[in-house]
Amino acid sequence: MAANGAGCEQPQKRAGAKDRQNGKSIDSSVRERRQKDKEDRLSLVVWRRPVTTLHYFLLETLIKLKEWTFKLWQRRGAVFLVLVLCSMFSIAYSTEGGHQQYVEYLEKKFLWCAYWVGLGILSSVGLGTGLHTFLLYLGPHIASVTLAAYECSSTDFPEPPYPDQIVCPQGGGVEGSVSLFSIMSKVRLEACMWGAGTAIGELPPYFMARAARQSGADPDDEDYEEFEEMLEQAEGAQDFVTRAKLGVQHMVQKVGFFGILACASIPNPLFDLAGITCGHFLVPFWTFFGATLIGKAIIKILWEFLILVFALGCII
Repeated sequence: MAANGAGCEQPQKRAGAKDRQNGKSIDSSVRERRQKDKEDRLSLVVWRRPVTTLHYFLLETLIKLKEWTFKLWQRRGAVFLVLVLCSMFSIAYSTEGGHQQYVEYLEKKFLWCAYWVGLGILSSVGLGTGLHTFLLYLGPHIASVTLAAYECSSTDFPEPPYPDQIVCPQGGGVEGSVSLFSIMSKVRLEACMWGAGTAIGELPPYFMARAARQSGADPDDEDYEEFEEMLEQAEGAQDFVTRAKLGVQHMVQKVGFFGILACASIPNPLFDLAGITCGHFLVPFWTFFGATLIGKAIIKILWEFLILVFALGCII
């Protein structure tokens, strides 16, 4: 009996070792296949393989058009409503009448908002390589409005030429009538639109990581590869930067909405990592974007505005 038991155990041990060897060989073959696929994707560019690249481009375009057409057909009621509203606005825009002053006002406000949203997107898009449009555009605009408000003792600048040029009102203003709240009310639209643009600019890392997690493929992106390596080597992290990245990742993963809100409400060069973390762990879109929008367009821009106005007030 004992001999038979020993004889049974020996083949099982050999089988277990064999299974482990098979598992290792399968893992290595999968890694090799992924590496080969990645090299193929990197070589798939117009100047190296133009015919193949254009072929795949056309196929992908047809697939996306089919998907979008199907989604639009599913929401045909909303699409019809949008088309009706666009048609009504087009007719109102091209028809002469007393309503043209309101149409011109709405057009001016829309272009003004689009301008600041675009600057906000340029500030945050590009995984930390964006243009610093707060220092170049929004900061100087707030400073010029603040200085002009103190000089004119009023924020009722005539429009036009405001915002292209700031001119004091003819009657002047009452001395001491300018307050922090009045200046904030004057620039709140520009500041909020710029903050909303910065929130929109944080979406590409989120969508990239989310698509990679759902598809199971490794994206050709250095930041995402760095994120994956950081997760694998989390226990042995010693340097400050890696620990800070891990802190952001743990806060977003464990706290959720309020963790994202906290990271978005302060100047955070590691916020791209928060977007990648949310996409990797499949955080719902509106949880991520809602917290980012509130943090960047309301909380962060508010205290940045207060710091700038107080600094100008001390100078004046």
